[in-house]
Order: sequence, then structure tokens, then C-alpha cells
Amino acid sequence: MKYRLVQKANPLEPESKRKWYASPVKAGTINNYQLSKGIAGKSSLTRGAVMNVIENMVDEIPRYLIEGYSVNLNNLGTLRLSLSSEGASNPGEFSGDNIKNMRVVFTPSPEFKKILQEISFEQTD
Repeated sequence: MKYRLVQKANPLEPESKRKWYASPVKAGTINNYQLSKGIAGKSSLTRGAVMNVIENMVDEIPRYLIEGYSVNLNNLGTLRLSLSSEGASNPGEFSGDNIKNMRVVFTPSPEFKKILQEISFEQTD
């Protein structure tokens, strides 16, 4: 993985001297077409069949998350919803309007984490 150095201040100590930190260099974005083409090249499925599976996953995962399920993608990891809300003095005062933020949390599997821990790094200009 390529990285570049960026100089940043410590937000907890704004008056301290700025230090240099690694920042990943983004090579671009892979879309469903490119992903399906790569997967098809490693399997007996056509690119169209793989694309169909990817598109159906994208349709199904939100449905299960909304129903309250975590979605375990085996060696990739697990997706789940997380909520942030304003507190109420008692349960009767709480409503859906108190919920201010919802996000999808991805927890990588141990196998996926291991693959990422084996990355070699290369500094770019």
C-alpha cells in the first residue's frame, strides 16, 4: 500500500509542534462492474451472474439491517446498525424524533484483519 506524509497538529494539543503522519494514497475506486469482472475471472460464473449476485446483495443487506439483524459475511466481516439519540428523562418522553444519527458499523472478521495486517507499505512523493 502506498502512503504519503502529511503534517498535522495534535487536536488535543493545538499549540504543540505539528508532526508528520502517514496518509494512504487512494489509487481510485472499483465499481461493481470491475469487481464482478475480477470475481468471474476466478470462478465458473459469468460476469453477468456475479454482477447479479452483487446487486442482489446490495438490495438485501439493508432490508435485513432495518429488520434488526446483523449481516455476517463470513470471512469478510459483519455489518450492523448503530443509533445515536438524545436522552429523555423518562421512557414516555422518548420518541423516534430523539434518534439523531444512524450508521452502519462494519466489523472485519479475524481472517480479513489478518490479511490487512500483512500489508507492506511504500512511501510516495
